[in-house]
Amino acid sequence: MSSKLMHALQYSGYGGGADALKHVEVAIPDPKTDEVLLKVEAATLNPVDWKIQKGMLRPFLPRRFPIIPGTDVAGEVVQAGSAVTKFKTGDKVVGIVSHFENVTVARPPEVSAAEGAALPVAALTAHKALTESANIPLDGSGERKNVLITAASGGVGHYAVQLAKLGNTHVTATCGARNIDFVKGLGADEVLDYKTPEGASLQSPSGKKYDYVIHGTAGIPWSTFEPNLSETGKVIDLTPGPTAMMTFALKKLTFSKKQLVPFLLIPKTENFEYVVNLVKEGKLKTVIDSKYPLSKAEDAWSRIMSGHATGKIIIEP
Repeated sequence: MSSKLMHALQYSGYGGGADALKHVEVAIPDPKTDEVLLKVEAATLNPVDWKIQKGMLRPFLPRRFPIIPGTDVAGEVVQAGSAVTKFKTGDKVVGIVSHFENVTVARPPEVSAAEGAALPVAALTAHKALTESANIPLDGSGERKNVLITAASGGVGHYAVQLAKLGNTHVTATCGARNIDFVKGLGADEVLDYKTPEGASLQSPSGKKYDYVIHGTAGIPWSTFEPNLSETGKVIDLTPGPTAMMTFALKKLTFSKKQLVPFLLIPKTENFEYVVNLVKEGKLKTVIDSKYPLSKAEDAWSRIMSGHATGKIIIEP
């Protein structure tokens, strides 16, 4: 363990929100043989960060206290383990420090640290939901599909709209009234204000039935989705809770053609490289809601907990 220290943010128990976060000095770790040590240039928050703190994923996460939250980073390699051949000191990279698997990929000069740090959880979730759960090719091939994306102005949602439009899709999206033009600008064909009766019912303005729903919010029952689905429509629930799991099991047991599919992100290097390259090529853009210095990370935490961020929240040193 290195004797040098770095600044970090941590909390020591469940609950407390932003007020429970503490600024601390911790030892800079030495990378293992298959790890790289990064000088962080930008990091980003995801809703799962505050949900873990609140205890919504117990007893699985966190595994121990105190915990330094966060998974998504961009930075520069300052040391590489002896078994690392892909990266060297000075390389710019994007990484995800996942609870399941850590993945690091190269960050080209065309992708800023903030843009890169925003990608891991949000863009990879949108990509996997569309390409693996919904089996939609993102090269425009395949049969045309109707897709509903809820919470389309958020971190995952704003990527999901853009990625879906790379495929052969008609996209209906939901968001708050203030973000309707923003979501249309991302490429959505139809946008619903979720607070209106039409938005709450999820009915497509053009009367389309959805082949797939990329569902990134909470509080919408199956009974609202069901009449809006095509004969074999699927709801891909990005944040499945107990009720969603019960619906998933019931639909399986009754051999229903309409299904609810719980989602779990296991990051893959090839998918990570794919979304980074899309940003490089200008085919996918990261929308930054706000930036905060690490010294004001509590304000960023409050912002992500509010649920009203448009795009991604960035923390910089």
